[in-house]
Amino acid sequence: MNFILQTNPFIVPVPDNKLIEEHFGNASIQAGNYSFAHMVAPAGWSEPHQVPEFDELTFVIFGKKKIEVDGTEIILEAKQSILVKKGARVRYSNPFSEPCEYVSLCIPAFSPTLVHRED
Repeated sequence: MNFILQTNPFIVPVPDNKLIEEHFGNASIQAGNYSFAHMVAPAGWSEPHQVPEFDELTFVIFGKKKIEVDGTEIILEAKQSILVKKGARVRYSNPFSEPCEYVSLCIPAFSPTLVHRED
């Protein structure tokens, strides 16, 4: 078959109330070349800095997302996108009062062993 219709994405278990639905990638269809996920970051959400071994493209559907890349702060708003290249020191957060809904594409696929989160 020359296509995969995803009707049941893998819900990635996370302790910080962020919703991650991986539609395609290692967790959902065991494909390692890329991962594609729909996410909702609640108001006040943040994660530690990281230096991933993958490129990450993000497109915001609703709300705003704060992204710190190598010391530069970017506020990504609805209908805007960004490419953060592998090897950049990056931190994602939502310090705003409303949730942020977005999609991300990681190349190669997201993996806990490739993200290199700081303590």
